[in-house]
Amino acid sequence: MDVILMDKVANLGNLGDVVKVKDGYARNFLIPRKMAKRVTPANLAEFEARRAELEKAAAEKLSAAQALATKLDGMMVQITRKAGVDGRLFGSVSNIDVSEALQAQGFAVERSMVRMPEGPIKTIGDVQLQVALHTDVIVTVTASVLGEQ
Repeated sequence: MDVILMDKVANLGNLGDVVKVKDGYARNFLIPRKMAKRVTPANLAEFEARRAELEKAAAEKLSAAQALATKLDGMMVQITRKAGVDGRLFGSVSNIDVSEALQAQGFAVERSMVRMPEGPIKTIGDVQLQVALHTDVIVTVTASVLGEQ
């Protein structure tokens, strides 16, 4: 299925690109999230009429993400969990816990923005995590996991 991208989509294209994607990806992901529309003459005309407005909104999202990135870059978040004497946690620290800790400090970060390349944290210590605020803006945050007996 051919779609017009209404927003920048990672590994797919930029605003206004006409790309061919699988039908299920378009129907179940892109179109319901208003990231794309089907290619029809009416949708093409509507997109061209709203192009400047959409580009302005995309630029505002990017500048807001960059402003948040300057505040968030290099930040350390402390999370306390129960741990054994060997330093392993009873349970783990996931992206939900990191996003809640950042929200407690006043940053609007959703759990889907926190990227944990090695999966949930299961030991005490400091771990470097990435927070994707925008497709073009990724910052590094340190999660310091502390153990309590």
